[in-house]
Amino acid sequence: MKLKRKLATGLAITLLLGSLVGCSNSNDANASKGEKTDSNITKIDFWAPLGGTNGETAQKMVDQFNSEHKDVQVNMLKQKDYYENATKLQAALTSKDQPDVTLLEITQTGTFASAGALVDMSKYFDKTYQERFFSGLLTNSYYEDKFVGMPFNRSTPILYINRDMATKAGLDPSGPKSWEELKDYASKMTNKSEDTYGFETPIDIWFYEAMVMQSGGEITNGKKVAFNNEAGQAPVKFWQDMMKAGIMKMPPGEDYNAWDVAKQDFVNGKVGMIFTSTADLAGLMQQTEGKFEISTAFLPKNQKYATPTGGANLVMLEGGTDKEKEASAEFIEWMTQTDKIVQFSSSTGYLPTTEDATNSEKLQTLYKEKPQYKVATDQLQYAVALPMLNGYKEATDKLMDEIKKGLTDLNANPKDVVSKGTSAMQAVIDKTNK
Repeated sequence: MKLKRKLATGLAITLLLGSLVGCSNSNDANASKGEKTDSNITKIDFWAPLGGTNGETAQKMVDQFNSEHKDVQVNMLKQKDYYENATKLQAALTSKDQPDVTLLEITQTGTFASAGALVDMSKYFDKTYQERFFSGLLTNSYYEDKFVGMPFNRSTPILYINRDMATKAGLDPSGPKSWEELKDYASKMTNKSEDTYGFETPIDIWFYEAMVMQSGGEITNGKKVAFNNEAGQAPVKFWQDMMKAGIMKMPPGEDYNAWDVAKQDFVNGKVGMIFTSTADLAGLMQQTEGKFEISTAFLPKNQKYATPTGGANLVMLEGGTDKEKEASAEFIEWMTQTDKIVQFSSSTGYLPTTEDATNSEKLQTLYKEKPQYKVATDQLQYAVALPMLNGYKEATDKLMDEIKKGLTDLNANPKDVVSKGTSAMQAVIDKTNK
């Protein structure tokens, strides 16, 4: 029998596939309480869009929690990625079959919070607990002053460098510091006779946002798109110039498929540098062991250093009983204790989310032995918050459709590309934020 949960009346979620409304204000949650409780055991569901090493680490932690807690048991269900998780949540909320806890990608928070689907966790975690986390990560934890997201698997984009390839090209293997240096590195690391590129990046909103910020721009001003200007055009022109020169590869595929292509090219030695998440660090270091050494570096600056943060927060979904919510809060508190943050970060490459975790003996030792892990934490000083608008994912999809067209036709005018993209993005924001 499917679990049933009550959902706030008037729930309206606009997400990846459009607009959807689900309403209920029944006693279904109480009716299903017996299914969730065995004697004195409260069982909760945890949806985790984590794969590979990251998913394995999370599962080990859940197993550890279950072994230490006899009154609360967590059932972790892996999801393919953030997009699939959000789509399934959309459907689950409509059928009142949502999990108790999930990892929600930070830019999707506004969509779910505006629909009343997320629990205000300030009831369970006071300001002192909330302020343990780095301020640069907390910016995407609040919606209308409600604490709806606990930082957990948080990340920033960073630059990965094949040290051996850089050294062979006569370059400093610590990596480029600016866009112009990135172009120079890419040129010298490209070997056309071996079909090897100096640089490769998925044409993804995360990297585009970063480069707009580095060019002195901002993504939105309130509910208005704010980069239909030189700051928005600069990344398009930079990528076009590198592709025209034959020193940058745009990987094929949609969404995370393109990321996978770029990472595999890097592992296979077919590209010297890539943009990807710090969350990929542990996996890439394992895959390249015995092949070549990796350096990691800040995203290169244009006018300045800047980076968005990414990843997901632990959130509680409305619809459960009080007992289930208390169990969910207990689980989230356990997962965000200092030693657990250290465990997750050191095993995956995700950011340590608190100063105490960062300064722990285990992580400080790791940073000395493997300085690649420290780069993302140091880069947090340049973190810039991303918008929390309803429908943001759908809006930026429209934008990136136009950006990709401008990189397929390298003669396209960056000004026209960004103008079309921002118009399409604004139309979605206007529609979903009335």
